[in-house]
Amino acid sequence: MTRLILATRNAGKLTELKAILADAGLPHDLVGADAYPDVPDVKETGVTFAENALLKAHALADATGLPAVADDSGLCVDVLGGAPGIFSARWSGTHGDDAANLALLLAQLADIAPEHRSAHFACAAALALPDGTERVVEGRLLGTLRTTPAGTNGFGYDPILQPNGETRTCAELSPQEKNAISHRGKAFRALAPVVGELLG
Repeated sequence: MTRLILATRNAGKLTELKAILADAGLPHDLVGADAYPDVPDVKETGVTFAENALLKAHALADATGLPAVADDSGLCVDVLGGAPGIFSARWSGTHGDDAANLALLLAQLADIAPEHRSAHFACAAALALPDGTERVVEGRLLGTLRTTPAGTNGFGYDPILQPNGETRTCAELSPQEKNAISHRGKAFRALAPVVGELLG
């Protein structure tokens, strides 16, 4: 069984991605980057989600000699010209401070009317092999932004994005419901046949 490394140390994301890939019927040994503590974190210097996902996947594949999967994702708000985008995790200045990122974004959108609060989650998922082979696919989840957070599931901006056709936010959905429609779910389900094709 081929070992496949997921380039994340985010426990929530690892659980989510494992479930998505398992549902896609990929019988690979999936481990997170924590299994290789000597591999340093990669600076996300790309200007697109795809570039950042590839940077992380290649770095892990090069360091371990194993196939690696990475994603980069974020929230793109139409009225902000697509921001926070690739800066979603550090929008408030501190990487991974979900509460501060949420508070800042809601403050920036405080005067924006409901009809102008459209946004989407975007995800680029990349597979990199030690020989340099690479593939990238993308997924999106369209919705609108609530004025106050709701729900305790998920992470990041999940408590304020209400998917189109839903009355609940992403954070009010069960993990299974979210995976079925999420940007990450779409991207990794699209990547699954690529993993199957390249790794067998």
